[in-house]
Amino acid sequence: MTTLGFETAFRKHRQTHARRFWLGTLFFIVVGGAAAIAGRLDPLMFIRDFDHIGSYFRDCLPTLGLTTFGADLKDWYWGLGRWLSALLDTVLIAIMATVASALIAFVLSFFATKNLVPGWMYWLARRTFEICRGVPELLYALLFVQSFGLGALPGVLAIVVHSIGSLGKLFAEVNENASPSEMDGVKAAGGNWAERVRYGLVPQVLPNFASYALLRFEINIRAATVIGFVGAGGIGMHLMTAIRSFQYQDISAIVLMIVVVVIGLDQLCEKIRFRLIGREARS
Repeated sequence: MTTLGFETAFRKHRQTHARRFWLGTLFFIVVGGAAAIAGRLDPLMFIRDFDHIGSYFRDCLPTLGLTTFGADLKDWYWGLGRWLSALLDTVLIAIMATVASALIAFVLSFFATKNLVPGWMYWLARRTFEICRGVPELLYALLFVQSFGLGALPGVLAIVVHSIGSLGKLFAEVNENASPSEMDGVKAAGGNWAERVRYGLVPQVLPNFASYALLRFEINIRAATVIGFVGAGGIGMHLMTAIRSFQYQDISAIVLMIVVVVIGLDQLCEKIRFRLIGREARS
């Protein structure tokens, strides 16, 4: 190709790329505008009422004086004992739900891996995962609260069902990206389907499975807080009570406790993940 021909082809490529970029930008602007109109988004109302957010936060802030700091702090956290107990329940709900959903998703993920099972089984497993994660945890919690009453059980079940859908998809994609050579070696040695999975696939994917399960645990801590709003146990029930009764300082006290616990658990899970997947994941 001559220099002139190369320049012509390069210019044509740039024009095509620029045309696609601007068409894509226009598409997103049109879709975003249509979504704003359909959702009745009013920017003027947002600007006009923005100061209400500040007033809400001001109402939530406690009064802490230098000379009366201890008494003020004690008054702010007057319900510390039962709040800590409820917060522990929230953490335990997340732990139980994560462990149960990870084990179930671990088993089902092999039936949702395209290169391991027949097409109909793959389709059925994938659709099952989509149904599980397609419904928010809050709706599952409402369903299970109606069935089993208030408490931790509906919360655990709601998070388990949703987490199975999310973890199952992630686990299956890890399976599909694994190297097939180890499984082929087990098959060549006379191994059956279960042995191919056990000795050829699982050792490859187990660190990634653990990493995704820990990430899901972090998400489930926050989910366990939210589903408490509908009576599914944990600190969310106390937070909703404070919101409904306009106890603004109780709201800030409980939210601060949740934030501290979530940050601490996130840091712990991050360190465990780095140990599992190696230092290369840091870069």
